[in-house]
Amino acid sequence: MPASPSTARAINDRLALDLLQREGPLTAGQLKQLTGLSRPTVADLVDRLAAAGLIEVAGESGEQRRGPNARLYGIVAERAHLAALDVRTEGVTVLVSDLLGRVLAEASAPIDDDSGTGPAVEQAVGLVERAAKEAGADRLHTVGIGAPGLIDPASGELRDAGGLPAWHRRLTTALQEKFPEARVGVENETNLAALAEQRDGAARDRDTFVLLWLGLGIGAAVVLDGTLRRGVSGGAGEIGFMPVPGTSGLPSATDCDGGFHSVAGAAAVAALAAEHGLTASPAGPGPYAAALAREAVAGAGPEAERFLDALADRIVLGAAAVVSVLDPGCLVLAGEIGRAGGDALAARVQRRLTRMSPLATEVRASTLGGGAVLRGALLTARDRAQDELFAPPER
Repeated sequence: MPASPSTARAINDRLALDLLQREGPLTAGQLKQLTGLSRPTVADLVDRLAAAGLIEVAGESGEQRRGPNARLYGIVAERAHLAALDVRTEGVTVLVSDLLGRVLAEASAPIDDDSGTGPAVEQAVGLVERAAKEAGADRLHTVGIGAPGLIDPASGELRDAGGLPAWHRRLTTALQEKFPEARVGVENETNLAALAEQRDGAARDRDTFVLLWLGLGIGAAVVLDGTLRRGVSGGAGEIGFMPVPGTSGLPSATDCDGGFHSVAGAAAVAALAAEHGLTASPAGPGPYAAALAREAVAGAGPEAERFLDALADRIVLGAAAVVSVLDPGCLVLAGEIGRAGGDALAARVQRRLTRMSPLATEVRASTLGGGAVLRGALLTARDRAQDELFAPPER
């Protein structure tokens, strides 16, 4: 059954907008060539999208003679402003962008949880307000938040979890109250890092992969056939609770001590480094465990080599279990420790995994550095805003 005229117009409009998003400003002739649509159809959709305030003339093409055929049409970037937040136990980083994802302002601030939930929330919200003002944004269309912890799939809210600051759970509501017209959403930080690596980072060429988050806590994000899998309760990838050899007990429903976290989390990595006589400069960037891994990679001495080997021995316990169940073909090591270990740590895990598993799996280091969570939050906010703004009007 052929599509109705209104459905066909909606499909054509979205096709053109997606091309302008991906390719940048295009002439009507280029849109005709790339879409395969007729010249009259392209002319109609250009008029329609311009009247809706979604596209505008962005200049002229040097390859065309001056006149209507030379006009370059681009998405109106100022049609919506977006905010992305990376929320950590010790502070917040925020950026504000236009509809095309171009960063207009960025700021960060430490937040002392000891000051109380209310003051911590006020400080975080104030940071977003200041960044929006610096960006010249009168209002925010969409706000994407990345935070540690589980997201309830029914409510979309951050669950109450032991060890996380109380202000984390209050922040989403406070931002919605401060920016009542905005669409505010929160997502697990590891999931956002995986989405960013899939779009712009180490997994650009992979539809199926697992991201292992190695930092203060341990987690994983599972992407299968191009889709992020969250699980029935939103807890897919909570491998910190996974029982592994080398611990003194078993994890419980409320405590991951005794699980993979106990051998590969930041505290365990710091203790392992101490066993090998390694220390890191207190002034070094990042958490202490990550600084230890970074200096071990840079040091290349015998103790540093042995430490990296021992760390890879621990990481592969979790990696092998994930590979045996999911067969993802690719693992990305992320989080503070994964990034600090870089290619040197990834290569060690790769060699051990090859010996332990018959399933061919490539191990890669994150290429997005410490900005993966923030980048993922921005990408999800931009996608959500464009899905709404680019949708055909209801009839």
